[in-house]
Amino acid sequence: MGRRLFLGIDTSNYTTSLAVASSGKVLSNLKLPLPVKEGECGLRQSDALFAHVKNIPMLADELRSALDGETPTAIGASAKPRNVDGSYMPCFLSGVAAAEAMGAALGVPVYHFSHQCGHLRAALYSAGAEALLARPFGAFHVSGGTTEMLLAHPKDGGFSVRLLGGTADLNAGQLVDRIGVMLGLRFPCGPALEQLATESPLPVKHKKITVKEGCVNLSGVENSAKRLFNESESAPLTAAFVLDYIGDALIENYIHCRIDPCLTRLKTVQIGL
Repeated sequence: MGRRLFLGIDTSNYTTSLAVASSGKVLSNLKLPLPVKEGECGLRQSDALFAHVKNIPMLADELRSALDGETPTAIGASAKPRNVDGSYMPCFLSGVAAAEAMGAALGVPVYHFSHQCGHLRAALYSAGAEALLARPFGAFHVSGGTTEMLLAHPKDGGFSVRLLGGTADLNAGQLVDRIGVMLGLRFPCGPALEQLATESPLPVKHKKITVKEGCVNLSGVENSAKRLFNESESAPLTAAFVLDYIGDALIENYIHCRIDPCLTRLKTVQIGL
């Protein structure tokens, strides 16, 4: 009897991802970024969907090597952003279509999950914290489209989550990408902005962060960062300012959430940043 292999497909707004896993271990993690024109901060959903349709066949040869002639036991695909009614993004249709076509051709079951549940499980796996699957835990989901502090309850088929806090306006990933593009970096800007921040010659200061009803505001930081760059002409200092602010905002949000007596024993895993 061969190995029990599982194929996962995720088609988020900026990356086509295919993974093969067995016995709780990721054997192959295949990724192909979606093309974004220089100087732009993202893609329309229609363009993202079309890019995934082109990317999936391009990863097929690598997937064939990863499967090594074996048939997956089951296929999972991200079908929507969150596990809530009405959650929908067109870009996930490409991954679902590919999963359903493969499942029908191979005669194996296909399971649908949310993109956020995938982030949660991946965070637990990469942090070596899968023991938390036996109890509720806290998590930050921080990306271009989401900045949330969550209380996650493991359940069959993923997680049910309760929103504890987050941002009231601009998402952290949007802020990173807008400032990164302003500094001449290529979208998505996270890794390059982080590297740039390590070159900052000065300590970074920012105004006191206020948490109101579980939320922080990040929209004003964009203007502050632009002003700082115009005055200092230092890209590293500006990058460090943005990342430090986001990090401190998450900390303040977490502290605010822990004031709730029901959450004083909350363990937290960071996801999606």
